[in-house]
Amino acid sequence: GASTLYGPHTLSAYTQEFKKLATALVSGTIVQQGPQPPDLLDKQLSLVPPVVVDLTPIGVKFGEIRTDVPQSSSYRKGDKVAVSFWSACPRNDLMTEGTFSLVEALDDTRTWIPAYDDDDFCLLFQWSRPARLSGVSHATIEWSIPETAVPGVYRISHFGCAKSIFGSMHHFSGSSSAFVVL
Repeated sequence: GASTLYGPHTLSAYTQEFKKLATALVSGTIVQQGPQPPDLLDKQLSLVPPVVVDLTPIGVKFGEIRTDVPQSSSYRKGDKVAVSFWSACPRNDLMTEGTFSLVEALDDTRTWIPAYDDDDFCLLFQWSRPARLSGVSHATIEWSIPETAVPGVYRISHFGCAKSIFGSMHHFSGSSSAFVVL
């Protein structure tokens, strides 16, 4: 089991209220807003340790390519393309209204257009911090090219947010070299 906001009668309460809403939708009746649930965010405990700092090796910036696609490479539908970026802990910003990974296609006007993102099963985002006590980490993005992919020029992009030693956050992005899907 788990805990619920309204105790053991939560399901009954939800069923009652959803029944009222469904009836109002069918009859076109306006429903008055009810009370809001309490905001308990400041009362929650977290057992996940906070991010202390994110770092990159000297001379490297967040979002820079760690492992790129081979220059002038081409792939077929069904192939996998993997790119690795110098990154930061994803818990700094969950990108709720954005994305950590993106596959972009080059259109006829030479503009990069989003084609696949975190919502697509063909795109896998993996973050790792190889040394447990180090602030250095990287993200690997792997695209399994679907059979529905349109032939053309593509690139893989990564977005993130890094935390400095003083606690300030800054967003970053990086993109792979272009490659062709046949």
